[in-house]
Amino acid sequence: MATVELRGVSKGFGATPVLRDVSLTVADGEFLVLVGPSGCGKSTLLRAIAGLDDVDSGDVLIGDQRVNDVPPAKRGIAMVFQSYALYPHMSLYDNMAFGLRLMGKDRAEIDGAVRDAANLLDIEHLLDRKPKALSGGQRQRVAIGRAIVRQPSVFLFDEPLSNLDAALRVRMRYEFAKLHQRLKTTTIYVTHDQVEAMTLADRIAILDRGKVQQIGTAEDLYERPATQFVAGFIGSPQMNFIAAKLGRSSGGTANVEIADGLTLKAAVDTASAQPGDSVMLGIRPEHLAVSKAPGAIPATVTLIEWLGNVRFAYITTAFSTDPLVMQLPPKLAIAEGDKVSISARPADCHLFDADGAAFPRASGTPGALAA
Repeated sequence: MATVELRGVSKGFGATPVLRDVSLTVADGEFLVLVGPSGCGKSTLLRAIAGLDDVDSGDVLIGDQRVNDVPPAKRGIAMVFQSYALYPHMSLYDNMAFGLRLMGKDRAEIDGAVRDAANLLDIEHLLDRKPKALSGGQRQRVAIGRAIVRQPSVFLFDEPLSNLDAALRVRMRYEFAKLHQRLKTTTIYVTHDQVEAMTLADRIAILDRGKVQQIGTAEDLYERPATQFVAGFIGSPQMNFIAAKLGRSSGGTANVEIADGLTLKAAVDTASAQPGDSVMLGIRPEHLAVSKAPGAIPATVTLIEWLGNVRFAYITTAFSTDPLVMQLPPKLAIAEGDKVSISARPADCHLFDADGAAFPRASGTPGALAA
């Protein structure tokens, strides 16, 4: 196993920058997930670690070795692609053994490695079959097995579940998590699916336009987003955003003026800003609630979305062109067309400045960082 470190890595294709001064460290044995929208640079970053793409500037280190000029085959990594890339004319056994044969391993060592990996992945009964006789999930296990037999220092996975149906993706997420628990190999995993990221990762790195926006645990990113982009990317349905003006603060709570006569409070530290500054108020759907308290916001229910174990109400207000989304309590009787008033606790409100940076959560709130 090994650490992986990127120091100021940049990469472009022609005049188009793809990675911009990326620095991050993956600890020995850690499972790091790279996530972000399409085109953000996450697959290019993985290919740079693998040596499939040269970087324009910066350093890539695996263990304590700078590997910028080391060919992919000598970096101690194994990469699994979303396309599986299995040889169709070979049996599963031969697909898994092929790389070891190229490395000059003896027959007994190859056989032991292949059968151990097949047993680990529960495909030992399929070794005589060819890829066309397998399901998508079985083919993905073979691709993973081909990586395991090499005993790499680092696993690299590039959207390995994207070709699977929804039910199989859930099953394979579980298989990936159990596999990492057993092998403890340093793993870097690329996906555009935030559910995969949040369920698999020790830590998540969120990329946008070639830059790392934030790195942390799933809880860090959900409770303490550093930017409006991160706040909107993590969570489904995404966080509600309301354009507002900053009012005066008192006692660690900021007044946020969202419309004439309508004010919500946010438990954030706004010492770096001035009353009247443009801000963006963020509230997650589960933190909006129907309220009869003074100052609650008038709204109209336009749609109820029922997802079996949870309901969401889409509500319109006089100050927002986009509907807000509110998670409904199980026993709340509410229907489309109803007039309601909504509010949120100050501790559950996030606030972002005009550049999208989050104001720090006030001390003592659930999302505040420990002193």
